[in-house]
Amino acid sequence: MDLRDATTEDVDAVRRVATESLSASYGHAIDEETIEAAVEKWYSADRLREALTDDREIFVVAVDEGSVVGFAQSEISEGREVVGYLDWLHVVPDHRGAGIGSQLLARLKEELVDSGVDRLEGRVLADNEEGVAFYEEQGFSEVGERSVDIHGETFTERVFTVLLDETESDSGGLTHRSTDDGTRVYVSYEESMRGSDAPFFAVYLDEERTERYGWMCGVDESLDVAIDTMERLECNDCGNRRKPARWDAAYL
Repeated sequence: MDLRDATTEDVDAVRRVATESLSASYGHAIDEETIEAAVEKWYSADRLREALTDDREIFVVAVDEGSVVGFAQSEISEGREVVGYLDWLHVVPDHRGAGIGSQLLARLKEELVDSGVDRLEGRVLADNEEGVAFYEEQGFSEVGERSVDIHGETFTERVFTVLLDETESDSGGLTHRSTDDGTRVYVSYEESMRGSDAPFFAVYLDEERTERYGWMCGVDESLDVAIDTMERLECNDCGNRRKPARWDAAYL
């Protein structure tokens, strides 16, 4: 899977991803007509082309085997502080649980930090429990609620925010985190191995990537990943395993 900045050639793909994602996340609470209206309101072709050519917009897509499977969009607003508003983060249903949302957010944060953004704010409809959990898992704090009108109906949004720190990530695609014993490690989302449920990402003890720590599971972001001499990986928390190559007879 690759992450890259979106272009105007991605307009149709972004609209497709938005429709599939909204239907999966809100189909239980919002009827199909309202979802279609929301896509036309927020993701019209003209509006997307305008956003993709606006210097104040950060727009990143995730591409798997030539197809766009997710995207993240943030608008930059300058005032007393420079704020990035996470307008949308969508992943198509059959690619969820593979760490794509986390990777999109990490890439978005890098570009926002490079643009001088101090804080990132995101919103999610209260009915989207999966989206609320994602913000909480990513270290956001809930700061309030607000109402939004969609196709004549009023819905409640929950508002989340997180401060951006230039030390959190670097231009090399590294994101730092701490182990259970407080050791500072660096996750490289650019280096991955395919797993049965989600990819595994390489983890280092230094920003120069000279000393390897191990792997991080893309399902639950656990660092408790076992590896044997044949480089078979297994997350000890969720059971995600490295998908075997055809020559790996142990799994045949």
